[in-house]
Amino acid sequence: QVQLVESGGGSVQSGGSLRLSCVVSGAVSGVTYYMAWFRKEREGVAAIDSDGSTVYANSVQGRFTISQDKTKNTLYLQMNTLKPEDTAMYYCAADRRRYPGGYELLGWRYTYWGQGTQVTVSS
Repeated sequence: QVQLVESGGGSVQSGGSLRLSCVVSGAVSGVTYYMAWFRKEREGVAAIDSDGSTVYANSVQGRFTISQDKTKNTLYLQMNTLKPEDTAMYYCAADRRRYPGGYELLGWRYTYWGQGTQVTVSS
């Protein structure tokens, strides 16, 4: 069973930065997993494909960066220039199924979810 555990959340002032991490365990060796970050009620934030290509929500484009270290089975979300409206619980998600382009930030597309890590940005 695939398990995802997020960390790195916290409280920062507007304009600050945080880096979220998501450690993946139980993944099947040699199988490609498509991964993403969501917040609030499954609002897609960023996604990364098996070839490293990325997709971002318009609201975070240019401020957030998604990346992964496959040697550490870890997904990251670097968040810069944070705004109060970025305040939310952030979740990482994963799935083995491949979909056509355009589905990357849809919550129903992902099977495995972490418990979330809280990000609070004060003005």
